Amino acid sequence: MTADSNLAPSPTETQPNASAPLPTVVIKPTRGLASLQFGAVWEYRELLYFMVWRDIKVRYKQSVLGIVWILIQPIVSIVVFSLLFGRLLNVPSGGVPYPIYLYSALLPWSYFANSLTRTSSNLVDSAHLITKVYFPRLIIPLSGVISGLVDFAIAFLVLVGLMIYFRIIPTQAVIFLPGFLLLAMLTALGFGLWLSALNVRYRDVKHLVPFLVQIWMYLTPVIYGTTLIPEAYRKYLALNPMTGVTEGFRWALLGNYLQDVSPPGILFAISASITLIVLATGLYFFRSTERTFADII
Repeated sequence: MTADSNLAPSPTETQPNASAPLPTVVIKPTRGLASLQFGAVWEYRELLYFMVWRDIKVRYKQSVLGIVWILIQPIVSIVVFSLLFGRLLNVPSGGVPYPIYLYSALLPWSYFANSLTRTSSNLVDSAHLITKVYFPRLIIPLSGVISGLVDFAIAFLVLVGLMIYFRIIPTQAVIFLPGFLLLAMLTALGFGLWLSALNVRYRDVKHLVPFLVQIWMYLTPVIYGTTLIPEAYRKYLALNPMTGVTEGFRWALLGNYLQDVSPPGILFAISASITLIVLATGLYFFRSTERTFADII
């Protein structure tokens, strides 16, 4: 027997065991909370990070001023709204300078409006990914909401500058700001899930969203406060989820300086409840239509 024949494997080593059972994979439709695939989103968290980073870079790529636009837009809005509503129309501002009264609500509203606009169109904009590779589609609207936090953080510097200029010290309730911001995030995500899924099938949604955001702003106490609305009708403002956010920001930042101010407890509770309903139904609607995205997008 040669050395080569000694190294040759035996027949039992080269042939698979015919008696060993093959693994069985059972595919079942997911039901309940499992159908939302939150675990899959966590597994693809690196993809979420890169999509957020992509959104930020694309938004300001090849622009002359770049990220400075985040500061220019709120400053221009403050000047225009202050002249129009603060001086000409003399909108009540609760005893504080109108620019900071306006911007304390305009800041969370701008985050919500921009996040909703991005989220509603992100699916169609990412058609090249959806039709080629698998990943949890929920990552796409999530990236639109999360990427807006960068703009919010930079625009928040304008608010800090206004508070220093007008010598306003925030109240201890400022610790609740993350909660109000979270409500704005969930509201943008909830409505964004509905609009993004509908936008895949009905492209009219793309043209509807800017009009919807514009009308929504005037139905939200941004350029005015809830005290301007007769008390008998204020409860209807709470049906707008962003009412609790804007009034919450004003209360947390300017509570010690505003006249007739009270914690937005009822407003926040109603707004949060509506947001949770919209978010829950939006998640289920998004997941139920997700299987058709690649076919019709």
